[in-house]
Amino acid sequence: MASAILRTEKLCKSFSNGGVQQHVIKNLDLEIREGDFTVIMGSSGSGKSTLLYALSGMDKPSMGKIRFGDREIQDYSNDELAVFRRGNCGFVFQSIYLLDNQTVLDNVLTGALIVRKNSPELVKKAKELLKKTGLTEEDFNKYPNQLSGGEAQRVGIVRAVINDPKILFADEPTGQLNSASGQDVLDIFTEVHKNGQSIVMVTHDLKTALRGTRVLYLRDGGIVGDHRMEVYGEDDIKERRNKLTLFLEEMGW
Repeated sequence: MASAILRTEKLCKSFSNGGVQQHVIKNLDLEIREGDFTVIMGSSGSGKSTLLYALSGMDKPSMGKIRFGDREIQDYSNDELAVFRRGNCGFVFQSIYLLDNQTVLDNVLTGALIVRKNSPELVKKAKELLKKTGLTEEDFNKYPNQLSGGEAQRVGIVRAVINDPKILFADEPTGQLNSASGQDVLDIFTEVHKNGQSIVMVTHDLKTALRGTRVLYLRDGGIVGDHRMEVYGEDDIKERRNKLTLFLEEMGW
């Protein structure tokens, strides 16, 4: 069995709303193992994105522990968290956040060069990864406003994985894409997972969730369901869909 790469203990996250404390995540215990493709689902307001941001160090919990490998990160300063994220985490968001004044290749390399410095090696790796997503050398010198939504999200994925993060975090990565572009992006996630990448993804979409090996269902800030699946493509897809649909219906999805 693979080792645990991420653990939480009694994780809590609260916000103050008009002087009233709103508890979004409540005493949550979770373990993510290396090589997992974990999908987080739940109704609107269940705490999905809040949990993702806490797990990734993008936001600090109110209470509890987050153990990433052999380190506890919940008490890190903002500067320490920034350094930690650059070296250990990759991020893909619904809004892609490419830098408008930088080319495709420069967008991929900007964060990577801060961490690894080896420019010739990284340029070669960036180009290889971009080609694997279906982009061409002609695309490398384009600017974000010259890309389709699907192309831009592919760039976002390459930017997220170029430093070989221990975990790739994704928040509704196909939410703003048409069905064809969304399918292409999901295929890339499946490919990087099969190559050993650990992934934690938030989605409300069944088609996206089918790509995972584990689906967690959140309700009122806690995990109420945990559904396991084979690696995508290694089982009968129709049966996979039926089992996941049944699980989600039982959860009240």
